[in-house]
Amino acid sequence: LARAGEEEAGESGLEDITSPAFVLRGGHEVVAAAGYQTWPQSVAPLSVLVAPDRQGRGLARVVASAAVAHALDAGLLPQWRARPYPSRRVALALGFQELGCQLSIRLGDNGSPALVGEPPSGLDRADSTHR
Repeated sequence: LARAGEEEAGESGLEDITSPAFVLRGGHEVVAAAGYQTWPQSVAPLSVLVAPDRQGRGLARVVASAAVAHALDAGLLPQWRARPYPSRRVALALGFQELGCQLSIRLGDNGSPALVGEPPSGLDRADSTHR
């Protein structure tokens, strides 16, 4: 987590997993990790993180595959939230299908909505904050 930096580590959600962590090591260092949280209705959103200097080598697919198998064995429905294109590629390689988009809003100090994340394609910032 420390090697990835605050933004990438936060985006991964790895600090919040409730499952075992599935890791790959390079020597004594963890270079890729994955896990999931258990949410209501048996949903298991995945978290995956690969060390910045090891990205693009298929490591995310390996650790994510182990986490997905564990979730399925536990009777859970794995879910992948993928905004960055490389994350979407890994999800597709593992058999995930894109079914929709996620939109989050946070109320600002004055009570007006403030967009968190990217608006769905085809919508501009103003349209997406009111949906």
